[in-house]
Amino acid sequence: MKHFADLAQIHVKAGDGGDGAVSFRREKYIPKGGPDGGNGGDGGDVYLVATEKLGTLYDFKHRHKFVAENGEPGRGQKQTGKSGEDLILEVPVGTMVYKIIDDDEGESHLKKIADLTKDGQKFLLAKGGRGGRGNDSFKSSTHQTPMEFEEGTPGEELDAVLELKLIADVGLIGLPSAGKSSLLSRLTKATPEVAAYPFTTLAPNLGIMEYHDKRVVLADMPGLIEGASKGKGLGDEFLRHIERTRLLVHVIDPMQGDPIDSYRVIRKELEEYSKVLAEKEELVVINKIDVTEVKNMLPEIEKEFKSKVGKDVLAVSAATGEGLDKLKKVIIQTLKGLENRPSEKEDRQLDMPVFTIDDVKHY
Repeated sequence: MKHFADLAQIHVKAGDGGDGAVSFRREKYIPKGGPDGGNGGDGGDVYLVATEKLGTLYDFKHRHKFVAENGEPGRGQKQTGKSGEDLILEVPVGTMVYKIIDDDEGESHLKKIADLTKDGQKFLLAKGGRGGRGNDSFKSSTHQTPMEFEEGTPGEELDAVLELKLIADVGLIGLPSAGKSSLLSRLTKATPEVAAYPFTTLAPNLGIMEYHDKRVVLADMPGLIEGASKGKGLGDEFLRHIERTRLLVHVIDPMQGDPIDSYRVIRKELEEYSKVLAEKEELVVINKIDVTEVKNMLPEIEKEFKSKVGKDVLAVSAATGEGLDKLKKVIIQTLKGLENRPSEKEDRQLDMPVFTIDDVKHY
């Protein structure tokens, strides 16, 4: 099974253009044949193409260098060299591309150059070199025997960082074992691993929720813990995937401790990771109301959230399905209300990577 991978550094080199040829016709009875050196072929380009067939950047974890084919040199008889084959690198939909740039002081920085959000979207990452002209291109009425030719130009070469940010409408967040995976499996047809121990979810899971004529993509994020935004647990590796979501569904299990405390732990991590992320629209869901103790606690939980957090809560049971139809309805209604909300602030946030060059090298 391929491991989930959402960050990779690669080095790409487009193909060099072939040199032009210096050649003269050598035909019987024509002692001074004219120039016939052909042009060199162009070097191959390097493209990134987004595909829904891939879910991770795993293919780039152990291979980091990619080189397109060079163009062939020109030949006599005005033959143009064959152009190099383009190199097509498939990446998952949701891949962001950064170019590594060194400043005048030798410090490396990341510049966003592409965001591949649609299946089949194609991006030219490195342009192949141009083939050089052969000596036939230099002939003129006053220059009958040119010896000039052009060398092919080198293909573009660069270091880049690929970052995968899953594309989902709704992100399920919460402490480990809060029931996010179980909830995802009941709301969608996804089949994530579900077990009664922390960090069952080691990678984000996606599922499609259908409600009447609406289809919504949900993502179950690995459980966050206190300190996740600073690298503790698994959360810091996956918080980036929540950035693209339009709505957060905060799942809380009252059996894990005080619900308000659980809520505040996660909220703190969101705020420390990204202010924009923390400002996303949010629904609070109390899970496991099939448990008698939780059912009895529910009125007090609802009262506390209203007075201390200023939020209403939705009560569900991922185990029995109770309350899920209402949750689906509220999710659809909330997303509809967000359709016309300006997103420029979020777009600017996505321009800024939350990692450094060193982070990528040791990832």
